[in-house]
Amino acid sequence: MTLQPEARAAGRRPTEARVDLGALRANYVEACRRAPGRALIAVIKADAYGHGALPVARALVGAGCRRLAVLGVDEAVALRDAGIEAALLVLGGVHDAGEAAEAVAKRLVPVLHDAAALARMATAARAAGSRASVQVEVDTGMRRMGVSAETAPELLAAVAGEPALELEGTFTHLAQADEADLGASLAQLAVFREVLAKARAQGVATGLVHALNSAGLLAGAALADALPEARAVRPGLLLFGVQPAVHLAAALRPVMTLRTRVVQVHAVRRGEGVGYNAQYRAARDTKVATLAIGYADGVPVSTSGRGEVLIGARRFRIAGRVSMDYVSVDVESAPVAPGDEALLFGAGPQGTLPVEEAAGAAGTIPYELLVRVGARVPRVYEETPF
Repeated sequence: MTLQPEARAAGRRPTEARVDLGALRANYVEACRRAPGRALIAVIKADAYGHGALPVARALVGAGCRRLAVLGVDEAVALRDAGIEAALLVLGGVHDAGEAAEAVAKRLVPVLHDAAALARMATAARAAGSRASVQVEVDTGMRRMGVSAETAPELLAAVAGEPALELEGTFTHLAQADEADLGASLAQLAVFREVLAKARAQGVATGLVHALNSAGLLAGAALADALPEARAVRPGLLLFGVQPAVHLAAALRPVMTLRTRVVQVHAVRRGEGVGYNAQYRAARDTKVATLAIGYADGVPVSTSGRGEVLIGARRFRIAGRVSMDYVSVDVESAPVAPGDEALLFGAGPQGTLPVEEAAGAAGTIPYELLVRVGARVPRVYEETPF
């Protein structure tokens, strides 16, 4: 599928994010292959990392995924109301009585981070006359969310002793799994195993144990073997075909391709400025192409003068400052014309520009580039064989 020049005449900017659901399924299969005998909890928070939560959820469930994870109750309710029947883990938990009641009504699985959340969920479940499933996150070193390792056995025992709740699972999150030195991650897993052992010594069935995120899963046996209790993994980024780190290579296929078209080409003389504040001045007579995409669409201003785009199988440098709606590119003497396709990241007929490279040029991480693709950029879904 390619962008059609006629789209402009129809009143739509010639900019879109192509989402390859076949590639998504292929990456899911690869993740399963790397986690034999373990369930896969697919993390699709933040609108599936910008790819569109509902189409992504449907594709993953169709590929066999039985557990999905999002951040908030609102994200999970939207999926449930749209017909997604998979287990929905709410990583951010519930923050008030209303969210707790909705979590019970929609059969969600909220994460508990403290005793207050336990009380909210127990109250809501009793009021509904039902038993609610929950999971507990243990903070073993991330220092972000979760009950401390010191008090975790007590909270786990309290959940297990609450008739209105079922302790479906217990997990932790690795803070440094994308580093070549796995020492910090192994230390976290050792702490987590101590928590699990103490809880089980009190007769607590800790449920589905998991810790490995995308980086942890790609790290291989070194981390997997350090937590033999684990019966699940929790990948996010790798499902979308992105490597968490250069050294964590895998046979992944990029899922999103951000692309637009050239809308104008200018002849620029040596010394003339281009764009706001003339941040770019031509070192020679050249041509500058204007692309119908800007920072409102997700192109970071930090790529100004640094980032590259792919036009006609060639890479060209962004010239001058990225503006809200447009990007200028120095195309030198190449035969670039209005209507030509330009690729910001992803894969297309003219070649590939990995989102990892685009993120590096912007001084950020691939996660941010994916989730910042603007709402005015339509997502176009396609299926390629996998």
